[in-house]
Amino acid sequence: MIKIDQYFDPAAWGKFTKAAEGRDTPFLIVDLNRIKLKFNEMIGLFPEAKVHYAMKASPAVQVIELLAELGSNFDCASIYELDRVLDCGVAPSRISYGNTIKKAKHIKYAFDKGIDLYATDSEADLRNIAEQAPGSKVFVRILVEGSDTAEWPLSRKFGCHPDMAVDLLIQAKELGLVPFGVSFHVGSQQKSVTVWHDALVMVKDIFDKLMSEQGIKLQMINLGGGFPARYLNQINTIQDYAGSVKQYLVDSYGIDDMPEIILEPGRSLVASSGVLVSEVVLISRKSHEEETRWVYTDVGLFQGLIETLGEAIKYPVYTPKMATSTTSGTVVLAGPTCDSADIMYEETDYQLPQELEIGDKIYWLATGAYTNSYSSVEFNGFPPLEVVYLD
Repeated sequence: MIKIDQYFDPAAWGKFTKAAEGRDTPFLIVDLNRIKLKFNEMIGLFPEAKVHYAMKASPAVQVIELLAELGSNFDCASIYELDRVLDCGVAPSRISYGNTIKKAKHIKYAFDKGIDLYATDSEADLRNIAEQAPGSKVFVRILVEGSDTAEWPLSRKFGCHPDMAVDLLIQAKELGLVPFGVSFHVGSQQKSVTVWHDALVMVKDIFDKLMSEQGIKLQMINLGGGFPARYLNQINTIQDYAGSVKQYLVDSYGIDDMPEIILEPGRSLVASSGVLVSEVVLISRKSHEEETRWVYTDVGLFQGLIETLGEAIKYPVYTPKMATSTTSGTVVLAGPTCDSADIMYEETDYQLPQELEIGDKIYWLATGAYTNSYSSVEFNGFPPLEVVYLD
């Protein structure tokens, strides 16, 4: 069983518990100050880089306005995210269109709004950009390894082989676009620091080949996201990641010829800001001999915990009885909907107090990322999560 002081000091935890008083569960509490601290930490570690916040992690207006005030740029994956950022007063020059899958009319819409920086990974998309956003800067996303060491691996849906990236960047110039750079993503919640090194080796080869064979000097590397948040398992510190990544860059480019660097953090900025508060609906066993308890809560995969699919992201789970209990037992944690897929943890050994009762509160820690946006549907009629924002 976890101890709450592993994740919060008493004052910070007190803010969450006070905000939870008198509210019907489930709901998400987000501490905006923790996002501010994480952002300042990131830019302190990467002072030369541009941070383009990956909006999909938490697209709330409160989060956007905070990060905009702090000087963040933004990565949008749709024109709907774009409109939300623009409505918050963010200048188009601070926004990139990072999705490689987009309709031609959406490219035109973004271009008409002033967006001139686009990701791509295919000839068809590149031609759409050339037609709908003439003269824009493009960066090509490449396929990289890293799925074995990422808790939320990214599939082959995005990116292309480095050889194709070279061809696309050459073609971009021929189409009147600006071949601006290369991007990659090592997988969300990436536990291995060295995967950035392997990706940057491929990027350097692309840079060198274009310069030596085509006279095309690329100007930017987009390192994507992947920096992890603290969930149930221990991780390396962000300082460890930053130190290694910066050293890889210096080894490849030196200090004087360093390209522009873009980071697209999402999870690492906002995950620790959130606590999802739920209630135990039912506790049961599947047979008289079964020792494992099934603990059903009023929140599940379809109310914000979709990243527990396949038990990929392992959230720290806390109940106040952990502070006094001396005995615990293995549980299966499941959600409230009439869907057999709505099971968060069955294989992972989660332990909860034997004294746990129906009606007890369960706090899901580090749930500030990919929860409120994923809960926007009303499956089985259960409403989207209520979100409480703390300054």
